Amino acid sequence: MTTAIITATTLAVGSVFWVEFVRDFYHALSHHWQPLYRLHVWHHRVFRPDLSAVSEQIYRQAHWYNDVPEALVMLLFSLLPWAIARALALPHQWTAWIGSLYTLSFLVGAIARGSGIPYADELTDVTHRPGAFTSLPARWLVNRPYHWRHHFDNQKAYYSGTFTLVDKLMGTALSLKGKTIAITGASGTLGRSLLKHLHLQGAKVIALTSKERTVTLDINGENTPIKTLRWQVGKESELAELLESIDILIINHGINGFGKRTQEAIAQSYEINTFSGWRLMELFFKTVRTNEDIARKEVWINTSEAEVSPAFSPLYELSKRSLGDLITLRRLDAPCIVRKLILGPFKSDLNPFGVMSGDWVAKQIVNLAQRDVRNIIVTINPLTFIAFPIKEFCVSAYFKLFSDRVR
Repeated sequence: MTTAIITATTLAVGSVFWVEFVRDFYHALSHHWQPLYRLHVWHHRVFRPDLSAVSEQIYRQAHWYNDVPEALVMLLFSLLPWAIARALALPHQWTAWIGSLYTLSFLVGAIARGSGIPYADELTDVTHRPGAFTSLPARWLVNRPYHWRHHFDNQKAYYSGTFTLVDKLMGTALSLKGKTIAITGASGTLGRSLLKHLHLQGAKVIALTSKERTVTLDINGENTPIKTLRWQVGKESELAELLESIDILIINHGINGFGKRTQEAIAQSYEINTFSGWRLMELFFKTVRTNEDIARKEVWINTSEAEVSPAFSPLYELSKRSLGDLITLRRLDAPCIVRKLILGPFKSDLNPFGVMSGDWVAKQIVNLAQRDVRNIIVTINPLTFIAFPIKEFCVSAYFKLFSDRVR
């Protein structure tokens, strides 16, 4: 009995995910194969940046040229799970038809919209409704801010229609191409490596550093100068104008006091590792005002593996854990996506005993960000992959229960 239930459930759920995979693959193919793009381009002709339709006629035509053919392809391929179940003589084969019924809802909706049936668009085209965004781009289910980015951020990314899984697998859940990205601590090992790998992804990078010299990167054997701005901890407000034009702010600067525990060392560790990053984040939050800002702007913050494990440097641990908790508290109400970088020991000036390469760590950060991982863990310690999610969930739940929501 239990086996039959598991089989039936697997067939039903699997058939739904299968047709969604077919839809997302068809969508991606439409942007890379000209015969399909001629049909799909109608979908991109419809909407203005506020998601209002340019005309009722084009809106209806777009569904006949794009949505109906897409749903018919989904319907055709929805027969495959049933064929497999039949070939294997699995019990409850009828549950494999769930994907077909699911697809029919999209086909009927597309025909209704193409026919101009009143209220069909409001009921069946939820990711294209105009109006102010009331949430951030979602992690697992496609919502309006997430899909907006496919139209007006990068049309060769954000392909997913309902579940974001395919984008996560393909690395198209976040496009870095054309984004303006500023990085603090840009003269350090990780900062320079992040600048390099973001530049290679087509981002416009800006180095924020306390050093006097211009940051240069070795790109394909050539020294490439990067736009460099000098700033100092305690003068974060001087960056306010710059932050208006930034899409992604990466807060990466820090200090390691090692074994110090003097009054001066305590003040310096908290000022640089905790409060400076917090102030920069709050300044950046103030630049998030429009739908475009909500969809495109992000903060990435290097809080370190020290949030959940020893770093053999008490002040570094204390100040980084404080920063981590502040970030967890503030992103409950953050106006844009906030990613944490939970990094293990990589060799740098802050940690000369690190065992990982800073370049490799930066590459993994970029790779995971493109898959929309919100807590990016890069470490050699397997316990961190268990301890951090538990810690983050518990602390976030505690803060949510015992603090007031920002309105």
